[in-house]
Amino acid sequence: MFSFVTPAQSGRDARFQVPYRAPENLAADDSLPYRTHRHEISVTLRPLPGEGITELFGRLADALQGATILNLLVFGSVSASAAATEAMRRWFGRIDWPVMWVEGGACDFSPIAGIQVFGFDGGAVQRIRLDGRVVGSVFRDDSARYCLLGGLGPNQKSSSRTSQTKQVLDNLEKALEECGFTLADTVRTWFFLENILSWYAEFNRARMQVYSGIKFRTGSLPASTGIGARNPAGAVLTVGARAMQPLNSSACAAEIASPLQCPALAYGSSFSRAMEICSSAGHRLFVSGTASISPAGETLWREDARKQVAQTMEVVEALLQSRGFSLSNLTRATAYFKHRADVCAFTEWCAARDLLSLPMVLANCDICRNDLLFELEADAWRSTRMP
Repeated sequence: MFSFVTPAQSGRDARFQVPYRAPENLAADDSLPYRTHRHEISVTLRPLPGEGITELFGRLADALQGATILNLLVFGSVSASAAATEAMRRWFGRIDWPVMWVEGGACDFSPIAGIQVFGFDGGAVQRIRLDGRVVGSVFRDDSARYCLLGGLGPNQKSSSRTSQTKQVLDNLEKALEECGFTLADTVRTWFFLENILSWYAEFNRARMQVYSGIKFRTGSLPASTGIGARNPAGAVLTVGARAMQPLNSSACAAEIASPLQCPALAYGSSFSRAMEICSSAGHRLFVSGTASISPAGETLWREDARKQVAQTMEVVEALLQSRGFSLSNLTRATAYFKHRADVCAFTEWCAARDLLSLPMVLANCDICRNDLLFELEADAWRSTRMP
């Protein structure tokens, strides 16, 4: 099962909507509590007008309603990270989960653009530590074991960028091995690179060198996002990942090709366009970072943000529809903008389709090509159980 909270934007009573209840959890007696099965939740919050960092994290505590945090991702100014850490300790006590901070500026110049949290309700969560710091969470449902990791960095920030990339992937592998996973179990990754435009090709070569020695369980490269953003540690990159191990025949993960784009490997990027996880409860689709790229791998609509938004969303929708999803099934998304001023191109696109309430963060970040102005990544969920 999967639940999510959307980023409602007005009024104290509307600060977050009631978490979505998947059909299998609705009972004839609706007074029964809905938290009766082990399930993952996703929470996305954006600051309300005039809301401070402490109040934002207080609202997050309310939205989680007691669920255990698996991984927390913050998009915002690196200079706000200390205040955010203090706010988390105030509302949650000890920070016993992975935290990944991304220098993704709010398009309205707020210190924080948004918070995305994966949580778990109704089951035990095991923590993974490296060098005394929590970097991952392990949990399971009826079909599979999962591991979510975040905030992994290199050991030696003074080494070359290629070396730091390999160190990060080595640390990712070490963290997975702490709980019985391997790099071959990885189905989704996030790479946030400082000054991405100056070394994305170098990063891809280093990543491929590591991946070439891995036989992934799915037979395919993980879905992924690669975005330009600094981190508080001052490393050239920070990484997050999701891994999965099926427990029975009802669970599997498989690469999903994009109907409108070529494989990313065709132009040297080491990731799959999307990955789908199927279980006895439903289907979860992870859409990689997607931009205005032609079937031949070339950038489309250079210098035209509106057309790049429209092209990107056409590609995302086609990918969703190929697996029986729609934009209404999104449980989490991040829209990246090279220029803050271009956010209106996307919000206008959403407004025209009544999609402004989607659980989404809007962040000002560099994208992997100088001529790309917009990128979107997304997760979607649909249940296979009947009400």
